[in-house]
Amino acid sequence: MTFWGLLDDAARRVPDAVVLADDHGRSLTTAALRDAAGRAAAGLHGHGVEPGDVVSWQLPTTLEAVVLLAACARLGAVQNPVIPAFRHREVGFIVRQVSARLVVVPESWHGFGHGEMARSFGPEVLALDLDGPPGSALRLPEGDSTGLPAAPARADECRWIYYSSGTTADPKGARHTDASVIASSDGVVAGLGFGAGDVYPIAWPIGHIGGVSMLAAALRAGGTLVLFDAFDPAVTPERMAAHRPTILGSATPFFRAYAAAQRRRAGKPLFPALRACVGGGAATPEPVSREVAEVLGVPGVLGSWGLTEFPVATSETPTDAEPGTTVGRPAAGVRVRVVAGELRLKGPQCFLGYQDAALDADAFDADGWLRTGDLGDVDEQGRVRVRGRLKEVVIRNAENISAAEVERVLARHPAVRDVAVVGVPDERTGERVCAVVVVGPGGPGGPGDEVTLAALVAHCRAEGLARHKCPERLEVVDELPRSPMGKVLRRELEGWLASAPGGVIG
Repeated sequence: MTFWGLLDDAARRVPDAVVLADDHGRSLTTAALRDAAGRAAAGLHGHGVEPGDVVSWQLPTTLEAVVLLAACARLGAVQNPVIPAFRHREVGFIVRQVSARLVVVPESWHGFGHGEMARSFGPEVLALDLDGPPGSALRLPEGDSTGLPAAPARADECRWIYYSSGTTADPKGARHTDASVIASSDGVVAGLGFGAGDVYPIAWPIGHIGGVSMLAAALRAGGTLVLFDAFDPAVTPERMAAHRPTILGSATPFFRAYAAAQRRRAGKPLFPALRACVGGGAATPEPVSREVAEVLGVPGVLGSWGLTEFPVATSETPTDAEPGTTVGRPAAGVRVRVVAGELRLKGPQCFLGYQDAALDADAFDADGWLRTGDLGDVDEQGRVRVRGRLKEVVIRNAENISAAEVERVLARHPAVRDVAVVGVPDERTGERVCAVVVVGPGGPGGPGDEVTLAALVAHCRAEGLARHKCPERLEVVDELPRSPMGKVLRRELEGWLASAPGGVIG
């Protein structure tokens, strides 16, 4: 089934089911989404977009973004969603590499001139006026859908190009089909059990590949996605609560905000219908998962795992024992193997290859398995554990030290609220283990208690960490640089550390 076929089928089966809502009181049923997408597809056609043309779009998490997504699917365009945090370097590289026919952006958003930026790249630009609270009408060009070309019939052609964050090099464009993005919803539907009656607020970028996975799940099985175009830890959890969510996600900063909001309620449940919290994008530290369980009354944060190239490969279920200790079992049709400690994948949601085909040779092994770059294992119950990244290691005296392993241990220290571990150059050992820590309340001396390198080393040793893996440098910061999906921006962190005076060094 094509993605447009999936939407059309849902609109015929359950035309009055509310599939989308937003923070401004608007909503769309499946039938209303189909009809709005048809009109918007005609609007794109009026701008000269033909089937097979590439439409790059960089929009916040709004109804307009999802309708545009569905409009591209109706028209048969190849769509290239771009997360709003990308700027000139990334966006310019992307629209040139995909040879975009049209670039759709807000004229301005949160004080940044997306329209001015997009016009500097060359392709035609459609700049939307998204400033201020929306009215009832969608802020998209429209036309008569009766004159559109036939909807695409094949689900195995490239229709989506998603770019990774580019934290270590130029962004890499993963080419997907309708079939592969729809298959990425299997873990959400079968694993998480998402379906009719579920309400999932989304405040992360809808242009992330997780956005189409969740939309496909809602169209397949029911449920409502509530879109939030911004996330303010102080107010957004309460605004989400007004929609009676059954599922919350998706990364550490969000979960801490939900728990803090619940504590402010002094015992009255803020999310009385909540049945699960699910993590994605970055591993959830064990202390955060425990906090979620204790404060929100769900069994911790359910783990899931995937890549832009292979979205939602595995997921835990609400009935799994010890939630958060693994990333769950493979989704339908997904196979996992471990080669020299690296997790490799085959399955229906695997991408076709990169936009730059020269990268494909390194992406797959000789047997066609995707090299994920993630280190891990599979236990006797078929559950996958992700131990870290191949490239996120500290090489000290020729010994590889997993940054993720050290981070997990440090995160259990009561005074550590957030932590990242990176390697810093050293003339004697090659690299040293550097811990970059955000201090939280709950230290031995109470709020504001100083965290020392000696105390962290003692904690690591008490936890059984080998001596050569313990941190040798400590930097205390107010917060870690993170992507909108919660991943630590290691390149930013490494650049800052290279120019930092040295912190506390053992």
